[in-house]
Parts: sequence; structure tokens; C-alpha cells
Amino acid sequence: MIRIENISKQNGHQILFIEASAALQKGEKVGLVGPNGTGKSTLFRMITGQDVPDEGQISTDRGIVIGYFSQDVGEMAGRSAVAEVMESVGPVSAVATELKALEAAMADPDRAGEMDEIIERYGEVQAKFEELDGYALESRAREVLAGLSFSQEMMEGDVGALSGGWKMRVALARILLMKPDAMLLDEPSNHLDLESLIWLENFLKAYDGMLMMTSHDREFMNRIVTKIVEIDGGELTTYSGDYEFYEQQRAQNERQQQARFERQQSMLAKELKFIERFKARASHAAQVQSRVKKLEKIDRVEPPRRRQTILFEFPPAPRSGEDVVSLKNVHKRYGSRSIYEGLDFQVRRRERWCVMGVNGAGKSTLLKLVTGSTEPDDGRVTLGGSVKMGYFAQHAMELLNGEHTVFESLESTFPQAGQGSLRALAGCFGFSGDDVEKRCRVLSGGEKARLAMARILFDPPNFLVLDEPTNHLDLFTKEMLIKALADYDGTMLFVSHDRHFLAALSNRVLELTSAGIHQYGGGYTEYVASTGQEAPGLHS
Repeated sequence: MIRIENISKQNGHQILFIEASAALQKGEKVGLVGPNGTGKSTLFRMITGQDVPDEGQISTDRGIVIGYFSQDVGEMAGRSAVAEVMESVGPVSAVATELKALEAAMADPDRAGEMDEIIERYGEVQAKFEELDGYALESRAREVLAGLSFSQEMMEGDVGALSGGWKMRVALARILLMKPDAMLLDEPSNHLDLESLIWLENFLKAYDGMLMMTSHDREFMNRIVTKIVEIDGGELTTYSGDYEFYEQQRAQNERQQQARFERQQSMLAKELKFIERFKARASHAAQVQSRVKKLEKIDRVEPPRRRQTILFEFPPAPRSGEDVVSLKNVHKRYGSRSIYEGLDFQVRRRERWCVMGVNGAGKSTLLKLVTGSTEPDDGRVTLGGSVKMGYFAQHAMELLNGEHTVFESLESTFPQAGQGSLRALAGCFGFSGDDVEKRCRVLSGGEKARLAMARILFDPPNFLVLDEPTNHLDLFTKEMLIKALADYDGTMLFVSHDRHFLAALSNRVLELTSAGIHQYGGGYTEYVASTGQEAPGLHS
């Protein structure tokens, strides 16, 4: 269906691909993996023809339609979300827009004199809309948008008024509604809440075309893909199986490669020792010459290319009192909307609460109340004795000084720390060598998130409050963070839509629903077992 044959590609001084090959077949669901910057988005652009390889070729079967979702969604304004999504399937969108305009015209008293012409045109346009199966298509468009958590009001409103994250969902919905022969999805799980993520997971499982996607969500990837294509060192390597199988297989291949390398090094050392020992003796000249020729012909085994593994260890946090934070009879409203009415909630030392709820349930508001970023309208929020708090807010990355370098940002936060320990900290969070001299304004979303996290964790608080801390982190950094937080001996209150993160780190669940607030004594895994649902919004 799609064949990638011996492609080479260089961006500036960076070599992305060297004679790389892979084949993608009809109906396959493929995960594309590799560290940031290895060329995943470039490969997508080359498959769609937006970019070309320097050498080699990418060919697709004649007539197949490819739908490509990228993080660059372009301009959107002037249409409703529904019309924008229907735009992907051709002329029906223009017909739907005219139909809506004619309906508005029929209801406009100022245009009473034109009514006969308007009604006649409305009949023609409506017939065309039915011929294009427009009513079924509009219903499907609304179904997809609802799956991605759009309210009816948001579907009807001007798409230009939506935030960047919601525009991403509109762009994703366009591709899903197309149902092309092949879908290329670059980070479709970004910006989605847990309910939308689970809906998308089920949609993609049922999709019968070829799918190739990247994702920083391990659980999402694991449940959908049956094949992995890895970009590493300019090569494409294919593994049959899900992400977990790929990880195991890759580790096994690395161990085997290391063993082959060590065996050959041992053999080479013995041969070189023999040559060195007997090269001056005429009686051994033929043997020495024979071994020299043998060594010249040997194919050298390369050591495995090891991924740079980042490890961060928490210095011990100072101990807090047993009562970390207490909310008593808390009320909070935004305009006419009531978020909390008489909330009672207590966090005790070493508890790790994950807060769950649909969009607008008040998850971030709870974290803001606890951290003092917002005040309750009524009731009390009380921090316990000796509590030292660290807060990672969704806008934490915006607080970085754009003109500071990475190193200066750390140095200004910790003026007493030595250069060595700050460089070690930067290295733990993926800033090695010259990366520490990058200015904050040029950092990617993932780099900013890593730097903001490093500033919180170096001098460890004993109470961590985290609002979607993994949103911009790649799989490898996320794994490092989970390992580090698993060993953290303080208290945590956090919001996340990453199920691997939730399951690994929570030991309490606070569920916010329209029917009330529920507390669960176990972590996320126990919550799923006891409710039968992976997210509160799936109850209905």
C-alpha cells in the first residue's frame, strides 16, 4: 500500500535517514516511534508528498486517499465547527453553508419581498444536500465532535473563537470523518481529555484502513497498534506487536548485540596479542601474516546504539505534618456557574490523590484553591504544618523568562547551587552539552515542560501539586518522571489524562461528577476495577 524504499534525507547538518526502508500494508495499525528530532514528522510529510527524500523513493498504490493530521492545524475562522469538519469531504460543506444561510434568510422579516426566490433556491439546495447524503454526513460529523467532547453550543459556534487545543480537535475530526484509505496521525492524543482519548481509541480500533501514528501516550499506543516502526540512527526497523512487545524485543536485541560485540572484542584481543607477540619471529611469520589477513576481512560487530537514559533522583524532601491540606465547606462560582458547593476534602501525608472529572468539572480549580492561586467564595482552605509546596500549573511554561538560557533559568531559581549540580540537573531533564545555552523562547513545548519541572523538583517540596504534567513530554522523559515520582516520599495531588501515569502513581482517587463528589481509597487501578470505567464521563 505504501512502500518506503532506501530513502536518505538530511535537514541542514542533521542526517535523518540513511537508506531506510519499510512497508505499510492495507489494514495495518502502525506506531511510529523514536526520540524527538529523529524525523517522525518529516517521514509523514514525505509520505504525503509535502517533502521529498534526497535519495530513494516513497510509493503508494494508485488511487488511495491519505488523510494526514499534524500539529500545525492552520487558520480556522468564519464557519461553525460542524461546517469546518464537513469541509474535509468536499462539496457537501459548501452546500450545507448555503442551506444554513437560506434558513436564516427565510426567518429574516427584512427579506420578505424576496421570499419566493429564497424558497425556490432553498428547495434546489436541499435536494442537492440530500443527493450528497448531507444529512447523514452532518449527523456523523456531530457524532465525531461529540466523541471529542464538543458540546452542541461549541459545534455551532464560530471555530475561530476556539482555543488552540480545541482547534486541534476540529482538525482531527476532519480526518476521522473522511475515513480515508490511510490515516497518518501525528500526536492525535495531545490536548485530549481522558474521555475523548478513550473514544478515539475505540474509533481507531474499529477503523479498517491503514493507520500510522505517533503518540506520547503509551497506553493509547499499546491498545491500538499491532506493528511498530522505529526510527533509530537513520534506519527504520519494523517490529510485529504492540508497544510493550517492541520495548521487550528492543531490549533483548540490544543485549544480544552487546554479547556479540563483546565476544568479537575478546577474539580480536587474543588475535592481536598473538600477532604482537610473534611478529618479530621468522618461525611464526606465515601464521602472523595469515592472522593479519583474517582480521582485515572480519566484519566488525558494532556495539548497540544505546538510548540516552535520563535518570532523576529526588533528594529527600523535608517531612511535613500529618495533615497536609484541608478544605472545609468550600464554595466556588465562576459567574452564574457553580463549581463547588460545600466541598470537604482532606489530604494527609504520603497520600497521592489523582483528581478525575470531565472537562469543566473543576479539576484545575481544585488545584488552584489548594495552592492559593484562587480564593474560595466561602469556606476555608488550610495548609498543614511544615508543608513546602511545589506547583506545576498548565501555564507553568509561560512563566519562563524567554531571554534566559536554560542554565540561567535554573541559576536564577537556585542562586546558591553550584554549577556542577545545576548542569547535572539539566542533564537529567534532557539538556546536555550546548542545550543549556538555548534561550527559553526557542524551546519546544516538551523542552519548556521539562525545564519547568526541573525548577520544581531540584529543591524538593514535600507536597507536589501537578496539573497535566505530562502533556508535552515524550515517552522516554515521561518514563523517567514516573520512575522518579514513584520513589518520591512526599504527598501528591495531581490531574492527568495519561492512564499509565495515573496507575503508576496514585493511591487515592477524587472523582468529580455532576451527581456529586466521590472518594476512593485505592489508586487508579482499583478505581477502574470498582467502577468498571476508565473515566468518570463514561458512566453516562
